[in-house]
Amino acid sequence: MDLAEMLVDGPAAGEPAIVLAHGAGAPMDSPFLAAVATGLAALGNRVVRFEFPYMRRRRASGAGRPPDPSPVLERTWLEIIAHLGGGPRLVIGGKSLGGRIASRIADQAGARGLVCLGYPFHPAGAPHRLRTAHLATLATRTLIVQGARDALGSREEIATYELSSAIRVEYVEDGDHSFRPRARSGRTERQNLEQAVAAIDRFVASL
Repeated sequence: MDLAEMLVDGPAAGEPAIVLAHGAGAPMDSPFLAAVATGLAALGNRVVRFEFPYMRRRRASGAGRPPDPSPVLERTWLEIIAHLGGGPRLVIGGKSLGGRIASRIADQAGARGLVCLGYPFHPAGAPHRLRTAHLATLATRTLIVQGARDALGSREEIATYELSSAIRVEYVEDGDHSFRPRARSGRTERQNLEQAVAAIDRFVASL
């Protein structure tokens, strides 16, 4: 994959670049990732988005496809990181699946930092099937931006998990897995996305 197959926002150069992968069901140009990428770019960050092979096949054929096996997803991430100049030059992460796979290879790649937007701590409706074992020993500095009522890992659930001291969690109040709040909360989706963008910008500046 070359830059022609990616979406790039912000300055033509600059470190660290923020590289974002999509979630399981929505592509790299989904409204969620587009809002995050353009928001970060407006603050002076270079943001690169890419798609996993199954999503590229879905885009080409129009047919729904399940995610590739984990080894394929991890290998794709490592190839993207190498193509963009190596982990120390990059903050990697993404939405849900994209961030989870990035978290699995972040230490191996030597990433400058890791950003997970709505980390899927467990599948929907299966809180006993945790995806947290590697998070207990993660060495890469990490920001997880999580909806406080995310059905894949709420504030109350996360409080019981063993997470590495390298991980910081910022909660988006009343946000769901995509940071959408309930109308009665008094918050808006735009406010929550702006909170997420500001948190990421501060985190990247601290690295």
